[in-house]
Amino acid sequence: MHTKRSRLPGEIAFTVLLLLFSAFMLWTAYGISGFESLTSAGAFPMVVTAVMLITGVLNVVHTLRETPSSAQPGESLARRFVRQLTPPVLLGFVLAIALYMLVLDWAGFLLSSYVFLVVSMWLLGSRRIVLNLVVAALSLAAIHVIFQTVFSVVLPKGKLLQGLLS
Repeated sequence: MHTKRSRLPGEIAFTVLLLLFSAFMLWTAYGISGFESLTSAGAFPMVVTAVMLITGVLNVVHTLRETPSSAQPGESLARRFVRQLTPPVLLGFVLAIALYMLVLDWAGFLLSSYVFLVVSMWLLGSRRIVLNLVVAALSLAAIHVIFQTVFSVVLPKGKLLQGLLS
C-alpha cells in the first residue's frame, strides 16, 4: 500500500547535496587508480559510488515529484523548516549533549552522567522525578560496576571531585 507523502522543507536541497556528494565520491574513486580492469584497486569503489550516484538521481527525481508539505497560514519556508525538522525535544537533546560534553571533564563521569540521564528522561516526557532519579542511579551503578570493576576502565573523576576529596 502506497501512501502519498508530502515533501518536507529543505528536502530538495538535501537530496541535491547527496547527489553532489555521490558525484564527488565517484570522481575520487576514479582517482584511486582509474578504471583499468575489474580487479583494479578503484573498481569496487567506483561501482559503489556509481550506484550511489544513480540512486541519488532517482531520489532527486522522486523528491521533485512530491507535493510540498502544507504550511500554516502566514508561515515562511524557513519557519516551516525549523518547525518540522527541529522539534523542541531535538533541540533540548542537542543542548543537553553539548552541556554534558563540556561538563564531563570538570564534574566527572558519575555526576555529569547522572544529571544527563535525569534531564534526558525528563526531556523524553517522564515527569516522575523520583523514578527518574532512582533509574539514573541504578543505571550508573551498573555501568560503574561493569566498566570499572569488570573491564578495569578508568572513568573520569573530574576536577570538582578531585578538589573536594584531596
